[in-house]
Amino acid sequence: MVRRSLSLAILILALLGAGFLWFAANLPTAPEQPEQRTDAIVVLTGGAERVAEGLHLLAAGRAKMLLVSGVHPDVTVSELLALAPDVPADIAGRVVLGYAAGDTEGNAAETAAWMTAEGFTSLRLVTAAYHMPRSLLEFQRALPGATIVAHPVFPPGVKQEGWWNDAGSTGVLVGEYLKYLLALVSGPFRHTS
Repeated sequence: MVRRSLSLAILILALLGAGFLWFAANLPTAPEQPEQRTDAIVVLTGGAERVAEGLHLLAAGRAKMLLVSGVHPDVTVSELLALAPDVPADIAGRVVLGYAAGDTEGNAAETAAWMTAEGFTSLRLVTAAYHMPRSLLEFQRALPGATIVAHPVFPPGVKQEGWWNDAGSTGVLVGEYLKYLLALVSGPFRHTS
């Protein structure tokens, strides 16, 4: 009985380890279809480089509007524009701040409500590369039928290449992998539509 339990535990750990290696090896390394226009750009908060990239994409004409989802209630559009000082200030009227989301599932729900209200059917999703698999999972559930173009950014503090040589990067990737697994398993119970 003990031997069987130990064998099962080893098998589960081996599967989790193999899954993590697959996850780390398959993180995006570049934006999908960088020239494609979408109705909207959606930035998930969590790093200044995400917001700056979204603002640059909007200024370059890649979409009609930009939603920054999960913004702290005290943040303003002008404060976010300061993160990309080379972007023309006249795009401010096309930037919408979403204050309702507190996590990735909330980002997806907030975005789905906004996209429906605007009549939008396509979006470019801007978030960190390591966060993209879970974000796409949640967004595809919340917006079935919508076109979602992945546009990862690469925070300087998280190394995708050689992550095993950097404890901080390894920790971030392992944590995100576990959150991805949780979202994968719990999603069907949370999304009944």
